[in-house]
This record gives sequence, structure tokens and C-alpha cells, in this order.
Amino acid sequence: MKKIVLLLIIALQLNAEEIYATFDVEADQSASLAFSSSGIIGNMSVDIGSVVKKDELLAELINDDIEAMVEVSTVALKYAKSDYERQEKVKQHINESLFDSFAFRYDNAKVQLQYQKTLLDKTYLRAPFDGVITAKKVEIGDVVSGQMITEVFDIQSLKERKLVLKFDQKYHKIVKVGDSFKYKVDGDDTVYTGAIYKIYPTIDSRSRKMLAEVKAENFPVGLFGDGYITSK
Repeated sequence: MKKIVLLLIIALQLNAEEIYATFDVEADQSASLAFSSSGIIGNMSVDIGSVVKKDELLAELINDDIEAMVEVSTVALKYAKSDYERQEKVKQHINESLFDSFAFRYDNAKVQLQYQKTLLDKTYLRAPFDGVITAKKVEIGDVVSGQMITEVFDIQSLKERKLVLKFDQKYHKIVKVGDSFKYKVDGDDTVYTGAIYKIYPTIDSRSRKMLAEVKAENFPVGLFGDGYITSK
């Protein structure tokens, strides 16, 4: 029985094929951040190299006018609610259309407050995920436009990386998700090992290469290297 298992292992090893691939290191997550509203930048809480958490405040527009409108809408809702509740107690004694008018004012006040809060929220720029700020493209006092999409920061995942592999198209039927990838990063003699978790469904028409991705960590974005995919 042991001989049969050994022969099977040897057979699998003989059938395994090593496929050469190059790769570039990219951030697993990256984004260019911008306000969806127009205005003047009043505060910036982070700079290049800042490590941030998801939903952390990065910058805000001057928004005193909108904050004032939120307060006005809050007061208007308070009194609209009081009027509505008073009329509701004597609903059976008043004209139905008159009661509906108070109900309308109350509902409208709630909608107006929510609208002003939404406008205020658009004056804050928050981190979409945990990461590090890699670029700052404006300064305090700059005017930004929500319509023109003025980019404010670039952010990328802090440690999580992906290796974007390139290999010859002739292996498109051989390479599979889960295949092992042994590689070296340029300037580093250490041999690392990963596994392919994504294969692109198309072939680059110019280079005639296929692309795949392998998870990695801590490599600086922009590095490159090469290695071998072991496909069975």
C-alpha cells in the first residue's frame, strides 16, 4: 500500500508543471477620495503617511451655513410635532382637512431636517476602509467642486497587497485557482509562497498574456518580481 501511495505522489510530481510568471505589487484596496459637495476646505485632519481607520474623518468643508440650517430645521420639527400632537388629541372635533394640514407640516419638517443633515454629511470626507494616505492633492482654503470631482486624497490598504501575475496565454487551460506560486521580489533573495485566488477571464491582446492574482502582505506598492506557478 505504501508503495502505491509513493508511486502516486511521484506521478503527481512528474505531472506538475512549472509556469514562469512575472508580477507587480499592488495594494489590495485603493481609492481616490473626493467630496460629493462643492465648497471651501476648512479643515484637514490627516496628511501623507497617516494611518486611518474606516469612517475616520479626513477633511471637512466650511459648513457653518448648513449647520445653522440643521438647527433651524430641528426647531421647526419640534414645534411642528407639538402642533400635530395637540391636534391629534382633538382630531374628532376638528375639520379633517385642517388636521391633515398639521400632519403635512409635521411630515414635511421631518423630511427637511433629514435633507439638511444629508447636506451637512456631504461636507465631511471619511475613510472608506482601514488604510494609509498616500497622496494629498489640495490644501486648506482650496475650492473643491462636487460636479468636477476634485480629488482630495489617495488611500490604499495598509498591509494587504496583491501580486498581479502575468503569464503566457498558452497556459490558459492549465492554470487554476488554488495553484501554488513561488516567487522572489526584486532585490530580495527570499523565496515566498502564495496561492492564486483570482484568474482574469480575458487575455491582453497586445502582450498575449493572462493575468492572475495572489494575496501578499507588507510589500511596498510598485515592487515587481517573478516566480513559478506550480500547476497540476
